[in-house]
Amino acid sequence: MTARLLTVSVGQPRERDWAGIGRTSIDKRPVTGPVRVHELGVEGDRVSDTRHHGGRDQAVYAYAREDLDFWEEQLDRSIRDGHFGENLTTEGIDLNALEVGTRLRIGDEVDGVLLEAISVRIPCNDFKCWMGESGYETRAWVRRFTAEARPGPYFRVLQPGTIEAGAPVEVVYWPGHGVTIRDMFVALTTDRSRLPDLQVVEGLPAKVQEKVDICVRQMAGTLPSDD
Repeated sequence: MTARLLTVSVGQPRERDWAGIGRTSIDKRPVTGPVRVHELGVEGDRVSDTRHHGGRDQAVYAYAREDLDFWEEQLDRSIRDGHFGENLTTEGIDLNALEVGTRLRIGDEVDGVLLEAISVRIPCNDFKCWMGESGYETRAWVRRFTAEARPGPYFRVLQPGTIEAGAPVEVVYWPGHGVTIRDMFVALTTDRSRLPDLQVVEGLPAKVQEKVDICVRQMAGTLPSDD
């Protein structure tokens, strides 16, 4: 199957009592027609919590339809494209198996976009509350989502452009270091002893690089452990 972009979704801040800052943009809805993507995200999409989300290292969030299908089976309910808060819903490509730093082109070389998979989505209480408000079973949701290690990547926008549903998705650069989006997620959540593995990745987001540096120093005995 040729990889393609199924859906482009955007959201605006909405007041919600359960949201950590009182508002959230997780409720993203599909749009039709061409959509412009710039360095800070998708046109028409706005980040609510700019302390924890957004910026160049989290400009675009993507989730695979295949992973949504997995959760449909687990939750025994349908899940629409965009419901996990993703801007891009893809088909035919395992996003979690991409090496960190992999570059994808969506659309043609002239007008399309060039994206770099550089970070991962860490589930939070807002995500849990959103799922609950939508009628899904949320018992231990954050722990359950984490255990499956299907986070979906955040992308940097290396080349702004225009995309729309149905556009081809092509891997144009593969770093070759072997550290995947799934590996990064595990290192940042359930097995922090794997943080030093991320040292082979060039251009890590500053917050991730800081965690890696602290872990390396602790393991070397030059910084006290958190234990």
